[in-house]
Amino acid sequence: MTATNFPYRGRAASPVLLWVAIGALLALPAGVGAEEPILPIPQQVDVDPARAALGRDLFHDPILSKDNTVSCASCHDLASGGDDGRKVSVGVDDKPGMVNAPTVFNVTMNFKQFWDGRADTLEDQIDGPVQSPFEMGSVWPEVVARLYRSDKYRNRFQQLYADGINRQNIKNAIAEFMGSLTTPNSRFDRWLGGDKAALNARELRGYELFKDYGCASCHQGANVGGNMFQVFGVLNDYFKKRGDITEADLGRYAITGNDEDRHAFKVPSLRLAALTAPYLHDGTAATLRDAVDAMFEFQLGREAPDEDKDAIVAFIKTLVGESKELSP
Repeated sequence: MTATNFPYRGRAASPVLLWVAIGALLALPAGVGAEEPILPIPQQVDVDPARAALGRDLFHDPILSKDNTVSCASCHDLASGGDDGRKVSVGVDDKPGMVNAPTVFNVTMNFKQFWDGRADTLEDQIDGPVQSPFEMGSVWPEVVARLYRSDKYRNRFQQLYADGINRQNIKNAIAEFMGSLTTPNSRFDRWLGGDKAALNARELRGYELFKDYGCASCHQGANVGGNMFQVFGVLNDYFKKRGDITEADLGRYAITGNDEDRHAFKVPSLRLAALTAPYLHDGTAATLRDAVDAMFEFQLGREAPDEDKDAIVAFIKTLVGESKELSP
């Protein structure tokens, strides 16, 4: 497995030797034990408000798709958690995608983007959905031309960017908005900060089990994931059991061609897992408990009592934080 530190938006991540060293990079609030594998999400983010507002409009506008039918928000509904609730998303011409759409909240804390990690930055990531025939089906010259014909967009880009509308500036605005999509102040973060009443006994028990069973070896840091690759099916062969292996199931191998990367995926963040069913890269885990069961079977290779698994689910639900984009 590969662990890295948190990248800054627009920059590639650089490796570190130990993920616990991340704690030294953040100013932790009083009450946080240095030994905890999970860190609180910072309360503030560094974004340009005007560019982020422009990016928000672009994120919700189907003008980026070739037939004006699909927006970023079509597959990433912010109000409900930043995904679309489908096993796989549906793009232009009703074409199904190949993997489950992850949440776009807290993506600025991912060390790479996409399940297979093929994009190093948020800006690079935007090329994928815009140009994919299974998503928006556009080409950048046509996107630029469509935006240029819009007085609203032409004037705003001219105000915010010296060179107006172009591919890089479009990507920058959307990435600026995506960088604002963090969810601080979860109940668990408040507990980390010293509020001992923020979690009940069952949730605290779930957190202890989460650590004791080894879940935190992959799901740690401020994003509770998103900072390493891991093979899916470490101790039991998931793909042999499921069958019908697709190109998307190859994971990181499709990018690197290295045998050690076969079926390796970026470990997903658990921050909004309570809101983003179904789960796994193929969307086959319908509920959060199903996903926990899959982790025990294929990643941990062990049994656990139902009460332990249910307590872990209760803990994961405490990770949901706050955002003005989320519905109450």
